[in-house]
Amino acid sequence: MDYMNSSANEALALIQESARNFAEKHIRPEMMDWDERQYFPKDLFQKMGEQGFMGVLVPEEYGGTGLGYQEYITVIEEVAQVCSSIGLSLAAHNSLGTNHILMFGNEEQKKKYLPKLASGEHVAFWGLTEANTGSDAMRMQCTAEKDGDYYVINGTKNWITHGISGDVGVVLVRTGDLLDSRGISAFVIERNMEGFSAGKKENKLGMRASETAELVFENCRVHKSQLLGNEGEGFIQAMKILDGGRISIAALSLGIAKGAYKAALKYSKEREQFGKAISKFQAIAFKLADMATEIEAAELLTRKAGYLKDNHLPVTKISAMAKYMASEVCVKVATDSIQVHGGYGYTKDFPVEKFFRDSKLCTIGEGTSEIQKLVISRSLLKD
Repeated sequence: MDYMNSSANEALALIQESARNFAEKHIRPEMMDWDERQYFPKDLFQKMGEQGFMGVLVPEEYGGTGLGYQEYITVIEEVAQVCSSIGLSLAAHNSLGTNHILMFGNEEQKKKYLPKLASGEHVAFWGLTEANTGSDAMRMQCTAEKDGDYYVINGTKNWITHGISGDVGVVLVRTGDLLDSRGISAFVIERNMEGFSAGKKENKLGMRASETAELVFENCRVHKSQLLGNEGEGFIQAMKILDGGRISIAALSLGIAKGAYKAALKYSKEREQFGKAISKFQAIAFKLADMATEIEAAELLTRKAGYLKDNHLPVTKISAMAKYMASEVCVKVATDSIQVHGGYGYTKDFPVEKFFRDSKLCTIGEGTSEIQKLVISRSLLKD
């Protein structure tokens, strides 16, 4: 299957170069400081908006770049090769909050919110998960009760990327009965809405410069005009959003894996033991061969998922496969890269310890590896 023709490849190469140069200039010099301080560099995202990275999938009529998933995968992957935290935040902004408004918003909502999200003036958040409902979303306790032209929202959302700094987002809340897939609705939430606040910020192992926090709703009155689609359609919308989100995490995983592999390759050529570069030893050379092969396979699966999404073909199974494989590969490659570096890999003087810490999130976020296997197996058995 030809995922990209030659002219598309040329355009992709320009986007790749643009993302790579941006990451080297604006992210690499600061990334370890941001990681140490758990600092979310919000001003960076406005700069990324100026480059077109904050609205990659948003049509030009709404201020976006109007590109497809191949370009989007490339941008995320290049940024993540330098700093996975920034790659994660960029992915969450594009594929979750912004994409939900793009896919399910009415014309008025799109015109109101998308231009500022695409420009980077606003950063998006997306709220599905709660403290006791991760994969089990239909048991959510955050509710919205109808009161005339308004809905009154009460409850909390956890593990939300940009939970403190995000300006505009989409939140999934229960408007019907527990366990009813038609009992969940999606609302566009603005930061300054009365009764809406940010809660606890998580202190994390990795992805430390990507802000993760709690959303708190205390009698937050939201006008019915903020409803995305119709009441009761939120869960179905969320599942479609996650199809694209899995491609994002696959691209993020790919970036981490490539970054860790390149670091291992470089170090193995420079580090000498017993009178020769360690890359000359079969034990190391075979590790590099495994890394390169697994990355290649994960990229093909990720690109295939992007191709299906761009061509409006069924993508659920393949995006789950891409997310599952790429995330597991990135953990393995990051682990092996530390092994290649030996003791140095365990220090912050080399980039691989950060890739190692950041990699694990990819097997958890936007559906664990176990959930991906559930999605894949159900799809296979249904087929």
